[in-house]
Amino acid sequence: MGDMQGGENSGLFAALKNISATLLASGKTRLELLGNEIEEEKLRAIQLVLMAQGMVFCFGVGAVLAVVLLAELFWDNRFLLLGTLVGFFLILGGVFYTMFKRATHRPERVFAASIAELQEDIRQLKEAAGHEPPAH
Repeated sequence: MGDMQGGENSGLFAALKNISATLLASGKTRLELLGNEIEEEKLRAIQLVLMAQGMVFCFGVGAVLAVVLLAELFWDNRFLLLGTLVGFFLILGGVFYTMFKRATHRPERVFAASIAELQEDIRQLKEAAGHEPPAH
């Protein structure tokens, strides 16, 4: 009878080791997925910042040079011209602000794939433990 109990203990220990190894492998996979998503978000953020900086610089220099050129060409009507250009650039700035805001908005949640995988793992563990009926 002592041998039987020792066999059950070693079987239980082996099962616990298998479960631990499976959980560690699953955790490793999830961490790798999370790392990939973090890297993608970082690259996207850097790209957005560089695009915004380039946009602001180019439009700023172009706008200043255009205003100077037009003021020289239409010196007699410079106040009307400058007032019109101020309104134009304010409207254009609002358009770019709207476009930038739309580009930075993401409908999906950050780390959505990682969260979905973790939820599936939890569901499977509950199913294996008998807490939930199997999905059909």
